[in-house]
Amino acid sequence: MPIDFLQAADIVAPQLLGCTLSHAGVSVRLTEVEAYLGAEDAAAHTFRGQTPRNAAMFGPGGHMYVYISYGIHRAGNIVCGPAGIGQGVLLRAGEVVDGLATAQSRRGSHIPFARLAQGPGNLGQTLGLDISDNHASVFGPSFFIKERSQEPEWVCGPRIGISKNAEAPLRFWIPRDPTVSGKRGYPKM
Repeated sequence: MPIDFLQAADIVAPQLLGCTLSHAGVSVRLTEVEAYLGAEDAAAHTFRGQTPRNAAMFGPGGHMYVYISYGIHRAGNIVCGPAGIGQGVLLRAGEVVDGLATAQSRRGSHIPFARLAQGPGNLGQTLGLDISDNHASVFGPSFFIKERSQEPEWVCGPRIGISKNAEAPLRFWIPRDPTVSGKRGYPKM
């Protein structure tokens, strides 16, 4: 069944695990994501409403929101819900499954394979994300999402790397996958 990006981010997030996202010559199988729930989630970029920076998050589901993190990294979210809601799924980690040479040229050939797309900024760099990718559809022409053939085992737990609403069990990942970043030991809820 195809992913319905008009659903809430916490519904879509686990459905993205095992899917492959392709952009700019690289394809990554998603292994870790985090849901952000808009106005009801103090950690969401959209918690306080729409701004020029987060406008892409208020578009319809199935589009990209790319932002600059810590002044240097490009991190990507897939927008969820109908236009105006401001929810999305942060792409936290993945495994490069195509375009390895391009990924290594972007990240460095000295980076271990499992770490090429480990962490939101590294995943963004691996995929070649740029602010100009805001509002782009994940169904083409510059992005393409391939749905998984079967649902992988997954777990959820608290989000990491944030200070607000971090305890919310809105981080989803494939357990024991070497590309997953951060804490891996939380049980499925």
